[in-house]
Amino acid sequence: MAGIVATLLYWPAGVALVLALGAFGVPLDSVVTFGGTFGRLAGLLVWWLLAFAVASVYIACVFPWEERILTWPKKK
Repeated sequence: MAGIVATLLYWPAGVALVLALGAFGVPLDSVVTFGGTFGRLAGLLVWWLLAFAVASVYIACVFPWEERILTWPKKK
């Protein structure tokens, strides 16, 4: 489930981050590659892994950990 959440939020969050940092003069390539530390593809993978880690924490917080058994009501 965290993989789905991370993938769905990846592009909108990335666009918002690039626009916000672009307002301060930080170039897109610098954001994607972490200042040249990674290549473009590896940088995108690292950004997705960061989004996955955040989504995992979110999923762990909202997951219903207590056990609930839902059954049909019995006829009397």
